[in-house]
Amino acid sequence: MFKPAALALVLVTAVASAQTTIKVIPPPADVAAPPGDAQKTSSGLASIVTKPGTGKKHPSKFDMVTINYTGWTTDGKMFDSSVSRGKPATFPLDRVIAGWTEGVQLMVEGETRRFWIPEALAYQGKREPKGVLVFEVHLISFTASPTQAPPDVKAPPADATKTASGLAYKVLKDGVGGRHPKASDRVTVHYSGWTTDGKLFDSSVVRGAPAQFVLDAVIPGWTEGVQLMYEGEKARFWIPQQLAYKGQSPPYGMLVFDIELVKIN
Repeated sequence: MFKPAALALVLVTAVASAQTTIKVIPPPADVAAPPGDAQKTSSGLASIVTKPGTGKKHPSKFDMVTINYTGWTTDGKMFDSSVSRGKPATFPLDRVIAGWTEGVQLMVEGETRRFWIPEALAYQGKREPKGVLVFEVHLISFTASPTQAPPDVKAPPADATKTASGLAYKVLKDGVGGRHPKASDRVTVHYSGWTTDGKLFDSSVVRGAPAQFVLDAVIPGWTEGVQLMYEGEKARFWIPQQLAYKGQSPPYGMLVFDIELVKIN
């Protein structure tokens, strides 16, 4: 996975380059220093809520977040802005500067917050921009990171549906289609797979491209399980070894997959 230096906010290149390629957004009036009523944490991070959110939950440090943001130095120079580019940014929250990882966890969906991030929580004086950085951040949404194992990875929960073959599954998101695929159909899916000790061994989500295959050409647990789904549906499957690789090749044992049926081709 990428490290903070590879992200420019980390999605940013040099200050001059950013300013010549995107529209400059004026800094807030309090860009030079946080106001007296700013919320401050023990790390030195300061923030104020500029627009309350509608969500109730906070993202964890391992979640994938989608945000819009603009960043300034304390003398009012903008150095990066997803708002100016017209495209929100999506990234794992634990792969960016420390001030972002800490600060965005304070937010709920729909919230906009202004942060004053000290240099120790930003680039630590190792690269530009240096000093305290000021960000206006709007948290659009967040989802669990595809690399993080689900909490019930060790065994199917009591409310999981079980089939005669030993396959267990639970619907995570309802589909919109009105038909199930047949074993002979070609399907497009997004998926992540873990062993029961929480190790991710494969993920189309991490690769950034869905997978396509004929449904009867994969492991039996997939052939059976995906036939139970509708287009748009997302489900978690606990596939016993006899319906997976049968102990003949790794990964061994029960496998857990989150599968989204994107399309029946």
